[in-house]
Amino acid sequence: FKPSGAKEVRAAAQAFMNMRDRIQRYIDQRTALLASVSHDLRTPLTRLRLELALAPPFKRAEAMRGDMDEMEHMIDEYLAFARGEAGETPQEISLVDLITAAGEDARRAGAEVEILASAPLTAWVRPLAFKRAISNLAGNAAAHGEHVRLTARALPSGGFEIAIEDDGPGIPDDMHEEAFRPFSRLDESRNQNHKGVGLGLAIARDVARGHGGDITLERSDLGGLRALIRLPG
Repeated sequence: FKPSGAKEVRAAAQAFMNMRDRIQRYIDQRTALLASVSHDLRTPLTRLRLELALAPPFKRAEAMRGDMDEMEHMIDEYLAFARGEAGETPQEISLVDLITAAGEDARRAGAEVEILASAPLTAWVRPLAFKRAISNLAGNAAAHGEHVRLTARALPSGGFEIAIEDDGPGIPDDMHEEAFRPFSRLDESRNQNHKGVGLGLAIARDVARGHGGDITLERSDLGGLRALIRLPG
């Protein structure tokens, strides 16, 4: 784009272009820094895991493995947030298979899982990114509630909708948008004793918006939170 027209119009257009460039540089620097730190953390973590595997059995071994698993999960979340997985090629996938797999993960985490979907239901999405988004939401639901419900359905206007619900304490209505902020850790009962870095919802919304849709939060009839993903057809 080359500014043209009256002097004032050209000056305003140039100011907007300069602002765009500054914002892009900030985003690139933040992404590069986060990715670099996350990669650097993997080296000592891998060394610790190897030393633990070679060490003779001792009382705190399982607790240490749990701590390292948690650290690895945090690093994976940082990297996913930094990358955005925007380079993936869209593929047609089964939404029923997707939420079923996410439901199995939630079940392994100890939740009672209910899946409501009518096959066949497919969509063109970036598979790894979209799977991460659904897994993050299902994992959050399983961490905060005992009953998790996953629903997928086609919309009459085109596109589809996926809902992930739980019977946990939920999030107050006036804090729904705050919950999507990266690294947000709400000081509510929903976050007590929950291990995480506050990126799950941010990553999920970024993925949904990258597909032309969005995620909203609302109260579930189960008593907890409902995360609603809507994507266009």
